[in-house]
Amino acid sequence: MPRKFLTAAAVALTVTTALTGCGGGGGNGADAGGEAPTTTIRLGVGDPAASSVGVTAEHFAEKVAELSEGRVKVETFPDGTLFGGDQNAAVNLLGNGTLDSTIISTSVYASFEPRMNAISLPYLFKDAEEFAGYLEGEPGQELLSSLDALDIKGVAMLTRTPRHTTNSRGPIEMPEDFEGLKLRVPQNDLWVKFFGSLGANPTPMDFKEVYTALQLGTIDGQENPLEVPVNNKFFEVQDYLSLTGHISDGYVLGFNKEKWDSYDEETQAVLEEAAAETADFKSQYDTEEAEKTLATLEEEGVQINELTPEAQEAFQAAAEKVYPELEGAIGEEFVQSSLEFLGR
Repeated sequence: MPRKFLTAAAVALTVTTALTGCGGGGGNGADAGGEAPTTTIRLGVGDPAASSVGVTAEHFAEKVAELSEGRVKVETFPDGTLFGGDQNAAVNLLGNGTLDSTIISTSVYASFEPRMNAISLPYLFKDAEEFAGYLEGEPGQELLSSLDALDIKGVAMLTRTPRHTTNSRGPIEMPEDFEGLKLRVPQNDLWVKFFGSLGANPTPMDFKEVYTALQLGTIDGQENPLEVPVNNKFFEVQDYLSLTGHISDGYVLGFNKEKWDSYDEETQAVLEEAAAETADFKSQYDTEEAEKTLATLEEEGVQINELTPEAQEAFQAAAEKVYPELEGAIGEEFVQSSLEFLGR
């Protein structure tokens, strides 16, 4: 999707928010004949409108409007405005019906459904194609169904780019380079155990606090998908980006289950078709944006290094050593079925 269009969409969203006092999205609230929608859905995401997930949410809204001929309108709310920026709270609000719909990371859901952590086993996937196949296949569908227990209807799994490491100390070229590194990680035990096994000092921290902590030197670095250091201007306080690609996590497009069950079959079919198309869109969009993101970071003076094949083997070997310790936090049976699905 051209950057010019994304900028225009972001500006339009900002103007709509200012005029109505709430986030607006979709761009197609009524059909070609100008009729008002019969169903309106509020979709909240934690990231900015111009981020990958923000653009994806907007794309979903547009696709729903197109497929329903304006009968269904999805309003997008970026920046965590519907849940105060607290994504764990978003899961609870989605389950109790305060939220209609969200796109939230699988690593956040892992605090509620441990099997979600299987996606984030370090160096589990060989490439993006294998990752997408896992989400679309039996393991991903089982994970979506597991959300029923939270009163959440999981409609689609969306890919996310691998997580890489930025820091202010030096390049990460081999596992031992993590030794003593004060690294911000999500509030998720899998991250803590993995980076602890490498000798780092993993520090769980709310994402809102990360920039200031990097600036003050409270932490040395952080790890996230590639776009995060750009969207949050971490390049102002981080000198090195290492393409470690250590962990993957995905996104779940979910609905409050009671709200979902209240939709007629035609509306559900529209939402499911739009979600499936949006999953394909996000994978392609992320691939296209990755090179632009790296170029932006280089322009900002960040030193970028890629792992050699020997380094990748060393990291994979280090990751496999910690798998037995991580199985208990995920569920041994699901870990084993996941490895079998991947032919391991």
